[in-house]
Amino acid sequence: MTNQRGQTKHKTKLPKRLAALCLFFAVASISGIIAKQGVLFCILTLLMVVAILGRQRSAMYMLQGYTVIQLGLISMLPIILYDPDNLVVGNPSLFKLGGFEGKVPDYFIFAILILLSILQVWIAFTPKVKAYFNSKINLNIMN
Repeated sequence: MTNQRGQTKHKTKLPKRLAALCLFFAVASISGIIAKQGVLFCILTLLMVVAILGRQRSAMYMLQGYTVIQLGLISMLPIILYDPDNLVVGNPSLFKLGGFEGKVPDYFIFAILILLSILQVWIAFTPKVKAYFNSKINLNIMN
């Protein structure tokens, strides 16, 4: 493609890591809607995914803000959940995934959540991801 000045214009493809992050957000949001857990938040996340796929500059800002806030909240999760009156020290958490039932220590779950959040922040601030969005500033997510 060439623009009016005769310069070649590259259309950047959707980076694979951003596509994987969008897929993760979409699956998590759809499962949240099905489970009726934070439906409004899930719908807003799906709208963000649609805006990301639409290459809207505002979607990049939403993605970056979303991931930084998420990292901060998940990093504070052990402190927020620490309630000395209700805390059972040393007992692992029990979780069920389909037919699998496992016992995992809380610090392991917190570590996985924090690592996933760090990965999301890394993806959101990668130069390839920034290059994917239109350079024209447009704060209308449904344009």
